Amino acid sequence: MSDKDFHPIRFLSPRHWPMWLALGFLRSCVALPYRWQVRLGAGLGALLYRLLPSRRRIARTNLELAFPELDGGERERLVRRVFRSGGISIFESGLSWWGDREWLEPLCHIDGLEHLKAAVAQGKGVILLSAHITCLEIGGRLLSFHQPFQVMYKQQRDPLFEAVLKRSRERHYRRAVQRHDVRGMIRGLKDNRVCWYAPDQDFGRKNAVFVPFFGVPTATVTATSRFAAISGAAVVPFFPFRREDGSGYDLTLLPALKDFPSGDDQTDTARISRLIEQQVKKAPDQYLWLHRRFRTLPDSGKRVYS
Repeated sequence: MSDKDFHPIRFLSPRHWPMWLALGFLRSCVALPYRWQVRLGAGLGALLYRLLPSRRRIARTNLELAFPELDGGERERLVRRVFRSGGISIFESGLSWWGDREWLEPLCHIDGLEHLKAAVAQGKGVILLSAHITCLEIGGRLLSFHQPFQVMYKQQRDPLFEAVLKRSRERHYRRAVQRHDVRGMIRGLKDNRVCWYAPDQDFGRKNAVFVPFFGVPTATVTATSRFAAISGAAVVPFFPFRREDGSGYDLTLLPALKDFPSGDDQTDTARISRLIEQQVKKAPDQYLWLHRRFRTLPDSGKRVYS
């Protein structure tokens, strides 16, 4: 969706007013100093912790499964930090959509860019393998200053939010394709584009295998190895993390995966899951534990979220 395709008049009915107010507030906050935005986000996260009991239960369940060694107090403190990180991510999203490049660039601390450049030079496209770290929006915007790429994303339920999000992503990235648009992903790789992709959400049993994630057999899509096999693209891991001192973000690019795909979806998917787990352990509060990562289990009659 280009700017000329975005028609605000389509969203003037009263049902859209709350979203307009929320987006307007977020847009106005972009002008604030970065550290102020982080503090506002932390405060919002603390408020959401109190207002969203269902999400608290989801986060607690996830962390009980992923970190059984923590006692109750430690785990609850981690839950609070997860909400804090989630609140900050809302303001980071506003920065990524509307922030000026010259203002954002000092926040970027990138390591391993040479791995991505080397993969692009091979001419077969690159799968930018990532995960749902809470600062993924701002991390992607910062990386785009150094390497253009396209993104694959999940369509939003709210039509106004979807329109604004898609408009912003297509302004800052080479293309934005919905997660069901497999042809769009393959086409981008065959055009030697860098294509961002995160396989770490639970979409059910279809096109998925069960592999360990923090010791739990977890339904994980096999699309990464299939995309690589079809296109011949290199797979370069990319993980952004927020610096705790308020100085910005560490963007880490790892060397392209060797001997990937192997021809065995189970082996390849388990390898990716281990890689994501290793990165999440560096800053577990910055992972998106607020979604039902362990919703689909090998025992179809078992439910961990109540």
